[in-house]
Order: sequence, then structure tokens, then C-alpha cells
Amino acid sequence: MPEFIFRVGTPDGQVVERHVQAITVNAAEDELRKQGLHVFASKRGRIALRDLLPRSRKVVSTERFLTFNQELLALVRAGLPILQSFDIMLERQKDVRFRGVLTDVRDKLKSGIALSDAFASYGAVFPPIYSTSLRAGERSGDLEGVLRRFLKYQKMIVGLRKRVITALIYPSILITLSMGMVFIMLTKVIPRFAEFYAGFDAELPPFTRLLIAVATALNSHLVIGIVIAAIALILLRQWIATSGRLAFDQFKLRLPFVGGVLHRVAIMQFTQSLGTLLSGGTPMVPAIEIASQSVGNQLVASKVSGIVQHVREGEPLWRSLESTGVISDLAVEMIKVGESTGALTEMLANVSEFYDEEIEARLSRVVAAIEPIILVFMGLVIATLLYAFYLPLFQLTSVGQQ
Repeated sequence: MPEFIFRVGTPDGQVVERHVQAITVNAAEDELRKQGLHVFASKRGRIALRDLLPRSRKVVSTERFLTFNQELLALVRAGLPILQSFDIMLERQKDVRFRGVLTDVRDKLKSGIALSDAFASYGAVFPPIYSTSLRAGERSGDLEGVLRRFLKYQKMIVGLRKRVITALIYPSILITLSMGMVFIMLTKVIPRFAEFYAGFDAELPPFTRLLIAVATALNSHLVIGIVIAAIALILLRQWIATSGRLAFDQFKLRLPFVGGVLHRVAIMQFTQSLGTLLSGGTPMVPAIEIASQSVGNQLVASKVSGIVQHVREGEPLWRSLESTGVISDLAVEMIKVGESTGALTEMLANVSEFYDEEIEARLSRVVAAIEPIILVFMGLVIATLLYAFYLPLFQLTSVGQQ
């Protein structure tokens, strides 16, 4: 975190120098003022190596942002002014980075900038749907209703993420333990067998010799192998984050078992975001543009964002979505009914809830199917390793008995 150096005045009249670490200079000044100090001057301190390294753009976690909006809604509902609400929330905010961002937002509000524009200036921190929803609430005078709808949207997204993570915990543990067992066998067990067989003047089976060669190479170049694997992982992540994102997301949709779940997650994200924006008063075209940005899968996002021109020219939403080929027939039919009856926002909410329930059911089936497959596969791998090294032992024993 950046370090700032301040010349401050203490309550007893002394002028001293203070070093403060904070995400912004305004956040550092706010921290000093809370301590009863008067700031005379400030400058940027030393730059540490960690400050030069790339850092995640995610300043605030989704759960913390959810808590913030719940508190803001409660204060707005109580009739408190926005500035006073921010002062109250800043006093209770423990996260330094998030408090720095909120301090900047409060300062922008004091200077006369609208709440939506203040949050929009942090495009890398907050989702575009948030500032757009706030802008719609400011224009309609229903900020409380907009916050309530956004909270509903956010709770559904957070709940979905938690269910996905919970479903993946057990399979991840199984895979990690199995890979760890194979690694231990290659680095510890197999070399001992190799030393044991080296004392016998007997020819080992080809598969056993291959495993011994692999284990020997792994033990001899373990550090180099770890470095190469780490570099390959970094390059892969860099490729996925840049030019390879579209190809990787397309690959994920084609995966057995999980591809269908990921596809439904993308549809749910789009319909839920679009419904939230439309219910807040955002026009159709900008609502589609922003809703497409909330889709985690780049392939689906690019397809749905491509319908903007068709909708702008007067084509129905359902027909434009049908032409993309990535929206399911059921979702298209439900949206078609919503458009024809004038209840599009309600129908989009129904689509989201339907896919939320289907995702949960599919996750349960996927986990139930993957767990035995992982156990059987890793059991076969370990059994093959054991067979490759106990078979020569059985052969040597039979030769000795003859």
C-alpha cells in the first residue's frame, strides 16, 4: 500500500512528521484528522517493491459491498441525507482500502458531484450497473427503490457464487489429495523401489522402467520443474486475462458436466442485470450494453452486446436474442411473452429465478456424478502405479522359489 508523509500539528501545538499507509492521500488525511491532528503538508513516501507489482483491481469484496449497500439503504430509508449517511458508514468502516474509496466519494459529493457520477469515476472498483442504477434513481427520485432492487440482484449473484464454491470444495479436495498422493509416490516411494530392484540382476518390465525414469527425472530436476510450472501458469493466466479470454470461455462452455451450468449462469447474469436496470428506469439500449458487461463469460457477453444495433433499429428483444444462438429457447419464449404483454421486467425476473433454481439442481447432479468419477479415476491411477512396482517383486519371488 502507498505510504504518505505528513507534517501535522498536534493538539498541544507541536509540529511533527507522520508516516501513513493508505490507498489515497485523502484517506490518509482523513485518518489523521480522526486522531485530532491538523495537516499542514503532505508528500508521497518511498515506493516499495510490492507497490510496483501488478495488483488486483478488486478493491472491495462482493460481500463487503453488499453490506455497504444494506447499510446505505437502511440510512436512506430512515430519511438521513446522503452526506450524513456516508459520515456514519465511514466511522464504522474497518477496511482501509474501501474506506479510502468511500472518503473520495464523500469528498466528491461535498463538491457537488452526483452520487452516481462519484461511483462511476471508480469504474474498476464498482460494476457499471451500480452507477447506472443510482443515476436512474436520482432522475426518478426513488433512490430507495433502486437500492432495494440492486440489493436483490446482488444477493442473488452472491448466493449463486457461494453455492458454486460450496459445490466445488469437495471435488477440489479429492483432486488435491489424489495429486498429492501421486506426487509422494513418484518422489518418495518409487525411488525406494528402484534402489531395491537395482540389487537384483533382473530385467524390469518396460512400464516399470518408464516410471523409474520419470521419478528419477522428477527428483533430479524438481526445482526446475516447479519453476517451469509456475512460469507456465503465469503465462497461461496472462493469456486468459488478455487475448485468450474469449477462447477460454468458449472452451469452458464445451466442458462436460459443468459447461451447461456455466451457460445457465451466464444467462441468469444477463437477465437479472437487464431486469434490474429496466425496472429502475434505464432505457433498453443502454440497459443491454451494461447488462452484457455483467456477464462473466466473454463469449456470451460478446453475443448479447452485439444485439444493440438490432434493438436500436426496432427489432424485438426476443428476436435479437434468439439470433445470437447463446440464449436458450425457454428464455427467449419467456422474454417474448413478457414483451407482448408489457411485463418484460417481471418476466426477466422469472427467467432469472428459474435458472437460479435449475443451476442449483444441476450443481447437485454434477457434484454427485463427479465425485465417484474422480475416486474411480484416481484409484485406477494409484492401482496402476502399485501394480507396476509390485509385479516385478512377484516375478522375482517366483524365480527365487524355482
